Amino acid sequence: MLEIKNITKLYGQQRALDDVSLLIDKGEIVGLLGPNGAGKSTLMKILTCYIPPSSGTATVCGHSIDDDTLAVRRCIGYLPEHNPLYVDMYVREYLSFAAGIQNVKHPKDRIEELISRLGLTPEANKKISQLSKGYRQRVGLAQALIHDPQILILDEPTTGLDPNQLEEIHEVIRTVGKDKVVLLSTHIMQEVTAMCNRAVIINHGRIIADHQMANISAEELTKQFHKLTLE
Repeated sequence: MLEIKNITKLYGQQRALDDVSLLIDKGEIVGLLGPNGAGKSTLMKILTCYIPPSSGTATVCGHSIDDDTLAVRRCIGYLPEHNPLYVDMYVREYLSFAAGIQNVKHPKDRIEELISRLGLTPEANKKISQLSKGYRQRVGLAQALIHDPQILILDEPTTGLDPNQLEEIHEVIRTVGKDKVVLLSTHIMQEVTAMCNRAVIINHGRIIADHQMANISAEELTKQFHKLTLE
């Protein structure tokens, strides 16, 4: 459902991505693991058609990021690293706005379902400006899920969450990932072991390891990650 073919992204002489290829199937939750500046966010921006690649391409649900950008965007739910919320809106108002953009059928039912599922009920009648960073992340995740997308792209999705909130969001992502493609980025090893069934390590714009979590221990993955990123 998500195929990345030889994508390179140049900023002047700097290679943010260098010949990246990746195939992700339905039901996979893939953790894109790497240090800050590794190229994770750049790849996600390309897949969501926010920026173009310098070379290479990708197909999302069979649609090309070069030729069919609107169809690509319809397939994707996206939570960027810097969660862009309209903070003067109330939670339900914002989610209603997002549902309208995505032409969601029965939007009120869908909004209440996500408010309950993401633990937003205690904050649902507040303005977004009144929410903690953790609750703002939940609103951003609800926005990404509002139209029940086939592919979910999450850039640092658990930023600002406390330990109890982390486990709740981990469970949501594990559940929705059973019948979707989920690509999430992080530089925290525990995030990958908690949510993902596959770990892809990226460093200096290149994929340097790709593991099924069932075939590698958390200790070995941690050791490999630190060794490779320090080279």
